[in-house]
Amino acid sequence: MKKKNVDKYWYTDIREITTLKDMLAGSVGLYGKNPAFWIKQKKGAPYEPVDYELLQHDINALGTALVKMGMSGKKIAVMGQGCYEWIVTYLAVVNGTGIIVPVDKELSGPEIRNLLLAADCDTIFCTAKECAKLQGIAEIRNLIVMEFYGDRTSPDTPPVTGIRDAAEYRALVPDAAVYTWRDLVAGGEELLNNGDIGFLEKEVDPDALAVILFTSGTTGNPKGVMLCHRNITANIMDVCRIAQIPETDKTLSILPIHHTYECTLGMLLVLYRGASTAFCEGFKYITKNMKEAQNTVIIVVPRVLEMIYGRIEKAVRDGGREKAFRSLMKVNRGLRSVGINVSRRIFRQVIDQMGGKLRLVITGAAALSPNIYRAFEDFGITVLQGYGMTECTPLVSGTPMSAPAERYRKAGSVGVTVSRGETRVINQDEDGIGEILFRGPNVMMGYYNMPEETAESIDADGWLHTGDLGFIDGDGWIYLTGRSKNIIVTKTGENVYPEEIEEYINKSPYIADSMVFPYQNEGEESVGVQILPEMDAVTEALGHEPDRKELQTFMKKQIRELNQGLAVYKRIRDVFVREEDFVRTTTQKIRRQDNQLKEE
Repeated sequence: MKKKNVDKYWYTDIREITTLKDMLAGSVGLYGKNPAFWIKQKKGAPYEPVDYELLQHDINALGTALVKMGMSGKKIAVMGQGCYEWIVTYLAVVNGTGIIVPVDKELSGPEIRNLLLAADCDTIFCTAKECAKLQGIAEIRNLIVMEFYGDRTSPDTPPVTGIRDAAEYRALVPDAAVYTWRDLVAGGEELLNNGDIGFLEKEVDPDALAVILFTSGTTGNPKGVMLCHRNITANIMDVCRIAQIPETDKTLSILPIHHTYECTLGMLLVLYRGASTAFCEGFKYITKNMKEAQNTVIIVVPRVLEMIYGRIEKAVRDGGREKAFRSLMKVNRGLRSVGINVSRRIFRQVIDQMGGKLRLVITGAAALSPNIYRAFEDFGITVLQGYGMTECTPLVSGTPMSAPAERYRKAGSVGVTVSRGETRVINQDEDGIGEILFRGPNVMMGYYNMPEETAESIDADGWLHTGDLGFIDGDGWIYLTGRSKNIIVTKTGENVYPEEIEEYINKSPYIADSMVFPYQNEGEESVGVQILPEMDAVTEALGHEPDRKELQTFMKKQIRELNQGLAVYKRIRDVFVREEDFVRTTTQKIRRQDNQLKEE
């Protein structure tokens, strides 16, 4: 059942917290003058620090302004690019104002409206770049415009008032009151100076609703995951038992900030430990920002690591150093196997391409190829994999940093169950694969206004039915094999797990990504695949850029060869080559329901 002999892995320097207000006060007391965030005054400028004391000051000022506006107990949405103003808003709302509703900035206007209605929310904070999506949403009563650049870095400097005039946004939501974030902070600061301490004295109930987070599905009736402070703080402490993050660490925030993975692990946990976060300017600036920020930690999805590793491989290939690179990898693995670790010295040039100080990668939200996992470990960079879901705030399990590195910390596993959680597997098949259930203090309160859906997900004993399939080995390590709803059942009754096949075929240098799915072939359900080709590699192999017909022939040939490594019932019978990328979630997972083949 759950964990077996894994207590030996846990770090014990844990500061007990029950609310995010406690967490912030404790961190300010311990690390007040340390940088909490790194921001840019303008595009292309260097990163400058915002310390913990200024962070708390701005949270208090914004919270005071919101309470004065009558927002106590209200649901308040926040949407946009990850930035200092976003996280200050989040903490100002949950630490004494009301309930925060993070919204995905990639959604369309109708989808955003759908979520606001579902959450009973009429106030939204939004970064300027995304405000156009709010046009025509008549239900919005208050719009607060945020900025990515230009935050102050000293408490002696008056808060910068709105860079843009709020009036230009009134045409988007004509029935709403429109403010700039900085004007609200300035107003709150004035109230504090005049003795208004109502927000400061607010008591926070650790078990009351604090956050409504919507899962990826936003059509129809969206599911709003309800979280309280205790859910979040329990998970923060449990993750810190798995991964050692000292106050000297610096992260680069890359992933969408509305997602619980980035918000809990990439923001709140970092603040709990007294470390700091720099904000990435956008996906295409990742490598540039890593060099500027010189971050020691990144929290990413596998696709980001695949992109970085792809660039490393290309540089090696273009330099004609493939043979030497493979030899170095082999020598280094031999040294590591006998306890000699000089990886960072051997691969100094590789690490320099990632800023020069990267020591730890935390990855989750999708499966990471064991080959890429081992490669980063060979470079001297620790890789920890996690498994979780929004309903668990998010972490269910993770690779303990203290596990033996010379064995690659069981590459392919998503680690062991968090300290205060339990996992078990039900309805196991002959291979021990079944549905994973989880129980712990980080499990959600339920779905907002959806008692029936809540009861379907959480049973009477508190076990969350994850819908994920996998098994747990004798040491308590979890291995995932797929989603129960994605299983393909062949005519002979065999179960085919699409994720297993995707991981296998994605190792091909000619395949950038793939989606395996059930395909009706002559009245029978067979295994089909959509392929996104790695065009540079295909062009290099053929000696020219292929037309559509030649590309289709080439990819079918690759699949025929790869099929030889699969059991007969798992072999792919139908191949479809994509010209455009898959529709993805903001954490870069393929949205299977939105990538179905259209009938011609």
